[in-house]
Amino acid sequence: MKLRWGVTAVVSALATVLLPGVASAAPASSAASASLPIVRCEFTPTPENPAARPVFRPLPFALTRGTIDVTFRFNYGPVTVRLNRAGAAPCAAHNLASLALQRFYDHSQCWRLTNSSRLGVLQCGDIYEAEKGGPGYKFPDEVDGTETYERGTIAMGNQGPGTNGSEFFIVHSFANIPKNYSVMGKVVRGMEVLDRIVAAGIIPTDPNGPQDGLPAKPVKIQKATVGF
Repeated sequence: MKLRWGVTAVVSALATVLLPGVASAAPASSAASASLPIVRCEFTPTPENPAARPVFRPLPFALTRGTIDVTFRFNYGPVTVRLNRAGAAPCAAHNLASLALQRFYDHSQCWRLTNSSRLGVLQCGDIYEAEKGGPGYKFPDEVDGTETYERGTIAMGNQGPGTNGSEFFIVHSFANIPKNYSVMGKVVRGMEVLDRIVAAGIIPTDPNGPQDGLPAKPVKIQKATVGF
């Protein structure tokens, strides 16, 4: 009974915070529900890649209007990103907010920092190491070919088509990359924190290659919080 109540309480909280006013209408398949500002999302379990931390899959629908803020409190300082629910990637925005609400990102480390002539990003969201330690599910890409990755962009990271999970990156300079990564929103406060992280340096994976590897000083997300 306690476990069942706990699951119900968490799902109710996620519905209330992430999808205010439409959660009760989500199961409907009538013409009336089609007019609601929501889109269906497909979060598929990955038993071959189980969750690095206990987490519930997000509700299978997302709002397609408005924005939601998530603040990552790094050991360097806070960075607030504004997720655009009305953009091309509402399910990705919904997913990031859900994971933040469930404390998935708390006390995790960002394992990759790049600062080359092609790519300047901080990559976070993997619990164990770069590319390892996701939420135990995946969901499709949300790209339409108009994506840009200028300074301040937050987008989903992946390991190939349709492998989105918990990994994300924030662009601190620019990213000349294919339009394969779902753009969720923009940094609205704290870009100077990213600049300090970059200034601290990188331990390159390849000493003779571009600046791409571990941050020289560990970068940790102490806490991620959802706000409006």
